[in-house]
Amino acid sequence: MGLDINVLIADWSWLGEVPPRERLLRLRQAWYADETGLWDYDTPVVEGDWEWPRGPNSTSFAVYEFRHTRGSFKAHFWAGERWESIRDHADPLVRAGLDTFLLGLVWGGLDGEAEHVDPGFFCDDPAVTYGVLLARSPDSVRELAATWEEARPRLDGLRGAFDEHAAVPGGWVGDFDELTDLLGDWGRVLSEAARRGWGLVGLSE
Repeated sequence: MGLDINVLIADWSWLGEVPPRERLLRLRQAWYADETGLWDYDTPVVEGDWEWPRGPNSTSFAVYEFRHTRGSFKAHFWAGERWESIRDHADPLVRAGLDTFLLGLVWGGLDGEAEHVDPGFFCDDPAVTYGVLLARSPDSVRELAATWEEARPRLDGLRGAFDEHAAVPGGWVGDFDELTDLLGDWGRVLSEAARRGWGLVGLSE
């Protein structure tokens, strides 16, 4: 089935009050709890919107449903690949902004080595942090949200370069509107987390 990704934002006063080694367990237990209502499969999921849990942790975290991804990480991976195809054709300011934005979230960079987990967010034991694809502190979230707000108005200037160098009809993120939808969803996630002073986590389950 391939790699999946579930994107959550979490109240840092709730998640950060326990030691790094216990944070992922706290988040997963709250998310998996039956009383959240998030696992009621007869409840329709609205893409491009938040799922807020019910129960005792109703104000502690939320899950975002990305558009056009079906929960797969492939869309996010291919967004990075499409960016690589057009970044040399982008205005330097746009290139710098989207480099920072995507490197902070899902893109491995030109060398494929970018890290997407802030030191100290979780512990360093891979047996404990299995499945973590992304973990950004409230400070990092605020910086990425600000980067997005600077880059967002300039995105449409990339349409011609995308159509010429990156379009793959029928492929993952194969047209420009799919790319901007995905980036816009990440922007919405970051903006909400930044507004609340929360952290950001991406998990593969």
